[in-house]
Amino acid sequence: MSGAMSTVVEAPTQSVDRSLFMSYEAYRAWVGETAMAEWVDGEVIVFMPLKRIHQELVGFLYALLRAFVDYHHAGKVLMAPFEMRLSHSAREPDILFVAQEHLSRLAETRLEGPADLVVEVISDDSERRDRVDKFNEYMEAGVREYWVIDPRSGRKQADFWVMDEQGRYLAARVDEAGAYHSSVLNGFWLRVDWLWQDPHPNVQLLFAEMVGLSDEVKRAFEGG
Repeated sequence: MSGAMSTVVEAPTQSVDRSLFMSYEAYRAWVGETAMAEWVDGEVIVFMPLKRIHQELVGFLYALLRAFVDYHHAGKVLMAPFEMRLSHSAREPDILFVAQEHLSRLAETRLEGPADLVVEVISDDSERRDRVDKFNEYMEAGVREYWVIDPRSGRKQADFWVMDEQGRYLAARVDEAGAYHSSVLNGFWLRVDWLWQDPHPNVQLLFAEMVGLSDEVKRAFEGG
């Protein structure tokens, strides 16, 4: 018999509505590294399969945010599945940004505490979760900026929330050109209409415009 110690994990239980209930430790053992699920006060929420429009929008925003953050050495940008562990939950935001001064919160397998910016893209089963549950949860936890983006047909709505000095979310507005300017990522902006284009605009060209790179560099990106 091997001398290695084994860990006993309690089995999950199910309520009559087929929700899964388990401890956080059991959830971590059950969920693995790739399953799309979240844990909230002992309940496990398993996501529906995501649609192309959702994944392409998340990929576009991640690439744009990552280019900007890396260029400015501003911190880290991560995308789901990666856990953000809060006091009563383990969420997997579509995208999260952790500022340089808060990188100590970032462990190998999770973020221990709130991100500085979270992006959630609404899918068919997540509207209430993103607009109500996570809105209140992220505000209470201290996520400084929260984007809720709904790309579904007939919706196409982007809401940006910024935390005030009292720890409350206030709705942020786009400017006259239809651009939103982040309060957490100084100098980062995006035009809301980029979100609805199919295909999405060239990320390299947008990044070059955002950070003021030369026309020569822009032409190189366009040619590439």
